[in-house]
Amino acid sequence: MKKELTVIDIFSGCGGMSWGLHKKGFKVLAALDIWDVALKTFSINHPEAKTYCGDIREIDPKFVLKDLGLKRGELTCLVGGPPCQGFSKNVPASYRFLEDPRNQLFNDYLDYVHALLPEIVVMENVAEIYNAFKGEVREQVISRLEKMGYEIEVKVLFGPEYGIPQRRRRCFFFASRTGIKPNFPEPTNSKTSEVDLFSNKPKFVSAWEAISDLPSLKNGEGQFKMKYSTAPKNSFQKLMRNGSKVLYNHESKELKGKQLERIQSIKAGQGFKDLPKHLQPKSGYSGAYGRLDFDKVAPTITRWMFHIGSGRYGHPKDDRLITIREAARIQCFTDDFIFEGTYTEKSGQIGNAVPSLFMYHLAPKILECLEFEHITSQLLHQEAI
Repeated sequence: MKKELTVIDIFSGCGGMSWGLHKKGFKVLAALDIWDVALKTFSINHPEAKTYCGDIREIDPKFVLKDLGLKRGELTCLVGGPPCQGFSKNVPASYRFLEDPRNQLFNDYLDYVHALLPEIVVMENVAEIYNAFKGEVREQVISRLEKMGYEIEVKVLFGPEYGIPQRRRRCFFFASRTGIKPNFPEPTNSKTSEVDLFSNKPKFVSAWEAISDLPSLKNGEGQFKMKYSTAPKNSFQKLMRNGSKVLYNHESKELKGKQLERIQSIKAGQGFKDLPKHLQPKSGYSGAYGRLDFDKVAPTITRWMFHIGSGRYGHPKDDRLITIREAARIQCFTDDFIFEGTYTEKSGQIGNAVPSLFMYHLAPKILECLEFEHITSQLLHQEAI
């Protein structure tokens, strides 16, 4: 009988990590997070999964096992991205210290690993965790997992090398207790196209290549549910459509006054420094008040994408902010994924998520650890992106 592939998502947010595995045929059993709105989104997209809302330190993993009808060791895969504010490069070095409670949530995640003892563990965090405190955090994680019987690989992955159209760099801990050593997938894309007898890697996917098939909108336009206006124009767009006939959350926040004037005064790829003198704010940074570029990958999508002054979130062609759907595309959520909440809450869910393609590409390597030779993807087929 074919083994059922199961996954639980801890610190799930709206579920970027588990969505990538879901699209590879894994059964998502549950999610745990402290943000109720994100869990509402999770539930809409995984109606059969259970959700547990609260602080991970106050939800007994033994209760979760019993509630799901699982025994210790039966779960296939546990995934999660403990909040990472304390490790982030956005926090000045003088304010970073290992005992910071924000830096200890990875240990709470590992407590869940010990209680559930899944066959596979994947933990994601900011790239800075790899070298944080002279590598002490990385070695702590490795040591605890090894004591539980896991073999571990740790690597910082760069989004564009895996078909993700944004400059997102994240650290992944990939652990297996099946007796088969885990290995990370090779990059699928390169900065310049590599096509020869030994390689067939397409170029990085640009922001425009990711969203150019979505309907053009005016400032403030959009609908929760709407039809496509064109056919997909490349393999990334086909992958993101996932066979859908409609798309969701293609909604743009309305810009007013000077905010609208600023976006109207610049072209694709331009930003703060290109604004006319009379429209320049008193302070800002080069990436603020910017438009996405036609030819380059997007900057990292953050939870502040609802505010034009917080990053390069202007549409490259239309005079407006990118929509919720366009941001979701850049985060590699397929178009059938539905976001709930206010505009700001949806932005937060997208910005805090792990791009689903990371886990989509990792899935075959998880199957290798489980000695699976083949699994049928829920997508029509896996394309080079």
